[in-house]
Amino acid sequence: MENSSPASGVPGKASPGRVGEVLAFFLRLGCTAFGGPAAHIALMHHELVRRRRWVTEAQFLDLLSATYLIPGPNSTEMAIHLGFVRAGWPGLVAAGAAFIIPAMLMVMALAALYVHFRATPDLAGILYGVKPVVLALIAQAMSDLGRRTARDLRVVLIGLAAGALYLHGVHELLLLLGTGLAMLALRQVRRPGLPLIGAAGLALTSLSTSPVPFHLLGMFLLFLKIGATLYGSGYVLVAFLRADFVARLGWLTESQLLDAVAIGQVTPGPVLTTATFIGYLLAGIPGALLATLGIFLPAFVLVALTGPWIPRMRRSPILAAFLDGVNGASLGLMAGVLVQLASASLVDPLAVGIGVLSFLLLIRTPINATYLVLAGAALGWLKSRV
Repeated sequence: MENSSPASGVPGKASPGRVGEVLAFFLRLGCTAFGGPAAHIALMHHELVRRRRWVTEAQFLDLLSATYLIPGPNSTEMAIHLGFVRAGWPGLVAAGAAFIIPAMLMVMALAALYVHFRATPDLAGILYGVKPVVLALIAQAMSDLGRRTARDLRVVLIGLAAGALYLHGVHELLLLLGTGLAMLALRQVRRPGLPLIGAAGLALTSLSTSPVPFHLLGMFLLFLKIGATLYGSGYVLVAFLRADFVARLGWLTESQLLDAVAIGQVTPGPVLTTATFIGYLLAGIPGALLATLGIFLPAFVLVALTGPWIPRMRRSPILAAFLDGVNGASLGLMAGVLVQLASASLVDPLAVGIGVLSFLLLIRTPINATYLVLAGAALGWLKSRV
C-alpha cells in the first residue's frame, strides 16, 4: 500500500475509504491496546509503518518527535497525527475519537461499578493490592524519563529543585514554565546567573486557589488546563490531579485519586481516561463526558496547529532547550507525587512488597503492566478473604 503523503504533517486524501480505514484501525486499537503510551506507539509503528505502510519510518519518527514537543497525551496525539496524514481532517477527528471512545466507555462502566460496590470488602481488598502497583508504574515512568534526561546534569538539578518546590506547595504550571525558562537561559546566555535567578523567582511564586463548591464548568476548565499543559509523561497527570482536585479543592481523596489512576491503567487505550473516572465520581455521566472532552480537546487542537511546522520545530535549539527544562520539571513532579501518595498505598509490609516487586519486574522484564495490576488485585482480594 502506498504512503499517504510525501512529508510529515501533510494531510492525506480524505476519501471515504481512507477515513474508514483510519476509523477501523484506531477503533480496534482503542479496544485492545493495553500497556500504556509506549506500548500504544509500538503497536502503531508495527501496523502502520511495517505492515500497512501508511507512513515511512522517517515520517513516523518526525510525527513522534512532534508529540514530545507539544503538551498532551503522546499516544493519543500520535493517533491523531497518523489519522491526519492518512485521511486529512476527517481522518484527524476519526483517529482520535476512535482511539479515545472505547476506553472512555469502559472506564465509565467501571466507575459505575466502583460507586455501587466501593464499600464492599472485596473491592477494598482489590484496590489495596492495585495501589502499590500504580506507584510502581509511576516510578517506572520516572525511570524511563530520567534515562532520557539524565545526560545533562543541569536537567537533573532542575528536576530535583522542581520536586522539592512541588512538595513545598509551588504550583505545577509555574514549575514547568520556570524550569523551561531556566534551561533556556543556561544554554543561551554565557553568564546564566541573572536569567536563572529570574526563572527561579517565577517558580517560587505559588498560585493559591480558595476551596470552592464543586461545579461542572470548573471541573471542565481544570481538565482543559491539564490537557493543554501536561508534559513529560501520562503519569505527570497524577501530580496535576492531586494538586487541583485533592489539595486545592478537596473534591477527591488521596485514595480516590489512586483508584482513578488504577482504573485508567487496567483499561486499554489512553491512560488519561483517568479523567473520565474522576468526572463520573464527581457528577455521573455528564461529569465523565465533560472531563473526557476537557482533557483530550487540546490534543486535537495542538496537532492541527503544529502539523505543518513539525520539521522546523524539531530543529529549533530554543524550543529544544525549553523542553529539556520542562522534562526535568516533569521528572521532579513525578517524584514529588510518588512521595505524597506512598502513605496512602504502602500501608503495611505486604503492600510495600507488592510495590517493590512490581517495580523490579517493570524495569527488568518486558511484562505488560496490565498483568501486574491484575496480579496486585488478586493478591489484595486474597488478603481480604484471609
